[in-house]
Amino acid sequence: MKSSSLTRAVLSTVLQPVFSTRPNPGRSIVCSASPPKPRTPLYQRPPAFRATLSELKKWHVWAKNQAASVGSSFLDLDDGPDSPLLLRELNWLVEDALERPSVLSPQNSSSNYDDAIPVSIRACLYDLYKLWKQRIEERRPFQYLVGCEHWRDLILSVEEGVLIPRPETEIIVDLVDDAVRGNEKLRNGIWADLGTGSGALAIAVARILGVGSGRVIATDLSPVAVAVASYNVERYNLQDRVAVRLGSWFDPLEDVKGELSGLVSNPPYIPSEDIDGLQAEVSKHEPRLALDGGANGMNDLIHLCNGAASMLKPGGFFAFETNGETQSKRLMDYMDTKMKGSFYSINITPDFAGIQRFVTGYRA
Repeated sequence: MKSSSLTRAVLSTVLQPVFSTRPNPGRSIVCSASPPKPRTPLYQRPPAFRATLSELKKWHVWAKNQAASVGSSFLDLDDGPDSPLLLRELNWLVEDALERPSVLSPQNSSSNYDDAIPVSIRACLYDLYKLWKQRIEERRPFQYLVGCEHWRDLILSVEEGVLIPRPETEIIVDLVDDAVRGNEKLRNGIWADLGTGSGALAIAVARILGVGSGRVIATDLSPVAVAVASYNVERYNLQDRVAVRLGSWFDPLEDVKGELSGLVSNPPYIPSEDIDGLQAEVSKHEPRLALDGGANGMNDLIHLCNGAASMLKPGGFFAFETNGETQSKRLMDYMDTKMKGSFYSINITPDFAGIQRFVTGYRA
């Protein structure tokens, strides 16, 4: 399998590996009539604002001082970002916000540029102050500041109400790649990504399936997630291969019941009592429905397992992400005992850190 490259996605977050925006089965839901329009990521906005180089330098010095003042306090508190990581994020914010980020490069002395020259930026200077203040004082995730996450070979729109995709989840894509290699029935079948969030898995799986007859249906309970996932699907011009549907888990898939060739999901799997102890970027800002897997974190995983038995066709493949070895073994034991004969070739695959995180198998 491929190994994750040390990208901005890896460096810009020390968040605990998590999940997708899905509630526990049976929760009541309220859906808006029209999904909200996703926010355009900062780097894609036109450089419609101006500030003098002097003003930008002043902001940059202030922002660096804010990041340096953190030291290791966040790291000591809840395994949060330390000053070096925050300074790297500040550099990425500059790259996204300025039309010519090089004007703030240390290599360019004040003699190279007139401090009075106007510089084109993609957000007003006031907003740059506000965003960085939110990062430091409120622990707002960097990805929400700039409106995107670098994940695998994708740049995905993300915003509040949508889980930030984690590097670990990339392994599910590699597992799908392994499963469809040499298996045209799987490659050309219907796949589902349950709890799609930003659409990361759905988009990546569709690209793995290629331009044949294979397609992906992505479901999500959250109207915000459906809007963001649809935006990302359109940005990668995959509308003909990825359909995004609003609804909880298997509910939007009744028309393909028993016809799925593949099923992937990164569901909520954090035990309810553990959520408040997570890193502040997660517990205070990411949607709780994306995190809360019930008393032992297994509620949604069991629901997915039960549904997979009726939704997958014989020989259909599944890959689920869990919290680690304990949950993976519990899920495997559940399949072996409570659902004996429903699945075969059940395996557990580790993540990049060696944690036994992914459960895969095939429908009997």
